[in-house]
Amino acid sequence: MTMSSTTDSVAVLTGMYAAEAEYLAAGGPGEASFDLLAPFFAPDIELHQADALPYGGTWRGHKGMTRFFLRMGEVWESFDMVEQEFLATGETVVVLTQIRARARATGQELSFPLLQAITVKDGQITEVRPFYWDTRAIADACAMPTSTD
Repeated sequence: MTMSSTTDSVAVLTGMYAAEAEYLAAGGPGEASFDLLAPFFAPDIELHQADALPYGGTWRGHKGMTRFFLRMGEVWESFDMVEQEFLATGETVVVLTQIRARARATGQELSFPLLQAITVKDGQITEVRPFYWDTRAIADACAMPTSTD
């Protein structure tokens, strides 16, 4: 592990988060092109989301990432990364992010921490493993209200 590879990993993530902000400002999923984000993700990227979430499962490749962002847009009215801290050692970066979000289905606002273990190889993100403190609260906030009729 070298200081250079650690710095490079953080630079890739910083660039990706800036591109994600540009992507969202351009209309986000269904409106903006994933091409803004694609250079930061390896063609065989794997994103592992907790199965209990409405966007749970493993999303693979650029097509999978495109579908993931579309699903996130269906679930969340807003999803803001308020604060971020990076801890990098070589190809592995741990990112602690404070999220502020509003669920589309219920209008409920949430604030929660998200910890992600991200692997960066050859200047691209190859794997993302997010860890949530309370998947039940997130899933409940995103659930469609049930009719009592």
